[in-house]
Amino acid sequence: MKYILSTFTGLLLILTACHQDQPSTFDQFFVNETLRIDYFHSGDANSETVKIEEGYRYDLWAGRMTNLLDTINYGTYYYKVYDYATQELIYSKGFDSYFKEYQYSQPAKDGVVKEFHESAIIPMPKEVIIFALEKRSPDGTMNEVYRTEITPKEAKEISVDPEVKVYTSLESGNPNVKADIAIIGEGYTLEEEQKFKDDLERYTEVFFKAEPCKSNKHKFNVRGVLKPSEDSGIDEPRAGIDKNTAVSASFNTMGSERYVLTEDNKALRDIAGHVPYDALYIMVNHARYGGGGIYNFYCVYTSDNIDSEYLMVHEFGHSFFGLADEYYTSSNALDDFYPAGFEPNEPNITAMQDPKNLKWKHLVSEGIEIPTPWEKAEYDKIDTEWQQKRRAMNDEIARLQKEGAPAEEIANAKANYDAQSAARNKAVQEYLESSEFAGMVGAFEGAGYVSTGLYRPSVNCIMFTRTDYFCPVCQEAMLRVIDSYAE
Repeated sequence: MKYILSTFTGLLLILTACHQDQPSTFDQFFVNETLRIDYFHSGDANSETVKIEEGYRYDLWAGRMTNLLDTINYGTYYYKVYDYATQELIYSKGFDSYFKEYQYSQPAKDGVVKEFHESAIIPMPKEVIIFALEKRSPDGTMNEVYRTEITPKEAKEISVDPEVKVYTSLESGNPNVKADIAIIGEGYTLEEEQKFKDDLERYTEVFFKAEPCKSNKHKFNVRGVLKPSEDSGIDEPRAGIDKNTAVSASFNTMGSERYVLTEDNKALRDIAGHVPYDALYIMVNHARYGGGGIYNFYCVYTSDNIDSEYLMVHEFGHSFFGLADEYYTSSNALDDFYPAGFEPNEPNITAMQDPKNLKWKHLVSEGIEIPTPWEKAEYDKIDTEWQQKRRAMNDEIARLQKEGAPAEEIANAKANYDAQSAARNKAVQEYLESSEFAGMVGAFEGAGYVSTGLYRPSVNCIMFTRTDYFCPVCQEAMLRVIDSYAE
């Protein structure tokens, strides 16, 4: 694919200034281009099938030319690429997916089969490959669920979409040795192009406010990609609002009022393919609180909410860094997401089946008790009350919108919600920061959507509440991921 070079400051130099000493393993099996393998992932809670749709060819490979095998070991799935002639494993990457989350939903448990579109992004092989998908069992073992031969020369070359516009907000160097982030504009009309550019610049700054990204800014490239939408905003099913947008993102994903994802993976990948990328953001032009993040898949956040800065950073914690949600009092659409009796794969939560070998024991604060007896009962009481109140206010806003209430009445209801939400968050932060365990690392019960049986490393963290910092365990895990992409 021909990238829109005129919109990239200095990108032409980057494309021609790749490593002079590319590793022999890359040169042996790959060329400096990208192969996107699109496939359909279908099933219910107890079944799954995979079917290849098409392969697409891009001009540049954005990933590393070294460390081609993923050793981070996150994600429920791995796609693995084998050289057909030698059967050698030449590339691998772990990931999660929308389909995986669907498998934990009630419709999937009821036997409703649903199909999802997914993409594997790999360096362009020189010759025929074996493409395989492996899935992690609750006990951590990997099992192959799909295998097929792919002839790279048959991949289609995608043409540039003249409606797509590209902007660079941070240029740090060669995509092969940097972590490349693409921020895709969703729900921005052509008339809102300047707003997209302003939001891109603002959130690029937001991304680097917290450590460890703050100290590693030089390891990232950030680019915005906009295909203008016909309508401003996105779908709000509970309010009866339908929009025609670039990637068809929607609130109420899997029945959760604040969960925002898209099922139009093909449209997303076609737009994102105008730039080199390792990670995808979908920045939604909307004032409501909403977002979502899936590891090595994509993440979503709304741009104009009072908590949008938190959302942007928190959701990327999932999608790029493989971190788990540490909260447990608010509702979600996924039942038994972490099966009892098994250790979660994410680095920041644990079932602590062996307290003496806590996965982050090297970071535990001196003298702290394991598990750590934090002020949980009082926190649970006040936060559960807030979650009930929050849902009632959201239900009322949705009702007013659906019934066509006066704009002023809807605006007042939204303003009331924002004011109460801000006050609630302020009280939560003051409560947790006054804890005797503030700033310490231990094992605090309550994480991964459940009140008991799972533990998080610290009393507070961006993955737990709307604070502005990651705990030491999350930071260590994040650095490991950054260093796997960038120099």
